[in-house]
Amino acid sequence: MDRRGFMATGLAAGAAAVSAAATSAQGMQLVEGSSNAAKFKLKYAPSFGQFKQSAGNDLIDQIKFMSDQGFRAMFDNGLMRKPKNVQEKIAQELDKRGMDLGPFVLYADFGKKTFVTRDKGVRDMLIKRMKEGVECCQRVNAKWALVVPGAYDTRLEWDYQTANCIENLKYCGEVFQEAGRIIVIEPLNWWTNHPGLFLTKIPQAYQICKAVANPSVKIVNDIYHQQITEGNLIPNIDMAWDEIAAFHIGDNPGRKEPTTGEINYKNIFKHLHKKGYNGVLCTEHGRSRPGKEGEMRMIQAYRECDNF
Repeated sequence: MDRRGFMATGLAAGAAAVSAAATSAQGMQLVEGSSNAAKFKLKYAPSFGQFKQSAGNDLIDQIKFMSDQGFRAMFDNGLMRKPKNVQEKIAQELDKRGMDLGPFVLYADFGKKTFVTRDKGVRDMLIKRMKEGVECCQRVNAKWALVVPGAYDTRLEWDYQTANCIENLKYCGEVFQEAGRIIVIEPLNWWTNHPGLFLTKIPQAYQICKAVANPSVKIVNDIYHQQITEGNLIPNIDMAWDEIAAFHIGDNPGRKEPTTGEINYKNIFKHLHKKGYNGVLCTEHGRSRPGKEGEMRMIQAYRECDNF
């Protein structure tokens, strides 16, 4: 290589290094800076712990950090296990910052046959749990609570199990309807995470919700799970649209932030925005990188996918 070619190559490499450093610094500012005023177009909802390296262990500080980074919602699967005074503090901070609270887990016993049975004791237990869930919803001003219908019964015809699930959800739905709140049922995949569960697909959940015929019983569409179970994500969203109340997010394979797998989240988010979706999208996934760098990358991934 002659001297002129060497110099040109060196200058190009130096420019690339400067550009990369600037990009890295800009991205790190998203995490370490005090505020990022640009709000996301959709209500992506992080959970406690996803930004604790940047915000610290205090739950209220984590909410403040989420809001400062442009997030308009958050969720907490373990909300019902927290002390009531902590729940109230969480609700107060969310209200102060104009953030929505996504569905918390009300009932999800993966190992038991519950909704698929006609057992009166089980039904009484479910109704009791629903009443406890309504109390929590009212305390934290939540619209939704999440229910997983449990395991399927290997000794009972599938259609009978479906009928039993519908009947049990009718009872549960009545409790929530009286309170003006919503149960969201979640289909989960068999192949990677939850073998043996009764509810696995969006069309199945749609059929059940139509049969229950209660506006307080809807679906949470977990995009990660449905990519594994059935794919065809956007058409299934459209087909079940009137029964979907919330979404869960995670890329596949790996269940990490968007852009790490095969799901085109930018197109999905654009589609939801075009349809006028104003609910939450819970970021129920891990991070592809550890520490503050991983938290920065998660925020950047949502910025990239929200840029439509």
